Amino acid sequence: MFFADFHIHSKYSRAVSKNTDLKTLSESAKIKGLSVLGTGDFTHPLWFQELKENLKPTENGLFEFNGVNFMLTVEVSTVSFLNGKTRKVHHVIHAPSFEIAEQLNDIYSKIADLKNDGRPTFNITPAELVEKTFQVSNEIVIIPAHVFTPWFSVFGSRNGFDSMEECYEEQVKRIFAIETGLSADPAMCWRLSSLDKFTPVSNSDAHSAGKLGRECNAFNCKISFNEMFKAVKERAKNKFLFTVEFFPEEGKYHFDGHRNCGFSCSPQEALKLENKCPVCGKPLVLGVEHRVEDLADRPAGFTPKNAIPFKHVVPLIEVIAQSLGKNSNSILVKKQFKKLTESLGSELDILLNIDLKKIKEASGDKLAEGIERMRLEKVLKKPGFDGVFGEINVFPIQAKLV
Repeated sequence: MFFADFHIHSKYSRAVSKNTDLKTLSESAKIKGLSVLGTGDFTHPLWFQELKENLKPTENGLFEFNGVNFMLTVEVSTVSFLNGKTRKVHHVIHAPSFEIAEQLNDIYSKIADLKNDGRPTFNITPAELVEKTFQVSNEIVIIPAHVFTPWFSVFGSRNGFDSMEECYEEQVKRIFAIETGLSADPAMCWRLSSLDKFTPVSNSDAHSAGKLGRECNAFNCKISFNEMFKAVKERAKNKFLFTVEFFPEEGKYHFDGHRNCGFSCSPQEALKLENKCPVCGKPLVLGVEHRVEDLADRPAGFTPKNAIPFKHVVPLIEVIAQSLGKNSNSILVKKQFKKLTESLGSELDILLNIDLKKIKEASGDKLAEGIERMRLEKVLKKPGFDGVFGEINVFPIQAKLV
């Protein structure tokens, strides 16, 4: 079994750590337990040059650096005016070779200045993006990013659509997967029968190396571009094992609210308020859960027959911080994280697999209890809203183990 995180960003994207280079990314990937990592941002000329100079082809549609397999990926934004509304959607594009990526960059450079941002913005429709992209190669994979987030997604409450077909038009036939995003999980996607033909995948969308793998995908197949995406497309449960997910409440767009007003609420409360902020009177930013409720034709808890399983996790650094009663940025917490990942194994292995007795021996009862609570989902959730991350408490009195 191995883990893959396809959607990340480099130092050439806006609001991304300037230390996010290949060396830092590869070292962090190994600590996290990731075998495959997206490069992000391959459309940026400077990053593309770094990738070409440093990545070694593996003949499997992937590239090696410092013991980690990299896949050429980029997130792009399309902005268009369709059906009387401005639409803004993010898409993750995966390419199996530098030759294909270079051809894509040539096409994309004619519709945007690729030097401006590692996540370029194209003033074309999603369907036009797919059409232009697949003119280069049918091996390319396009996956809609964080499909329910309010501002830049297929179903976003502010700038999105009501269906995949409305978004991608006749090109929807080329899409076989969707990315859940941090504020949603596959169970939320399963509530829409219209999404049954699209396999949910999960990625970190990391803007710094420390955030890698916070969401990712578990595979048991050959480490290759084609084999991984074949497993996703076919939903081969013996090869695409599960996705690793945030508790969706921890995502920063789960609930409705207004960050500047310090107000948040559930979709049910928002409806009572006519979706208006009780503090300032302006429309609330409607979150992912609200959007799912609007579009769902199935009850919460419905599971399709061929669904790929998923597992919720809390980042290890957060569990350690809570066990010590410290901030996750404290020196003590970082030292404990380093000690555990050096002595026990990768972060993902500690969170998901390593026996609690071993964790207890290495770090004491409290951390082992926190990880057990997380695995059993005996946690207290404070949902995020309007760009504010939520909080998952693994030691609440209200969440006693039974």
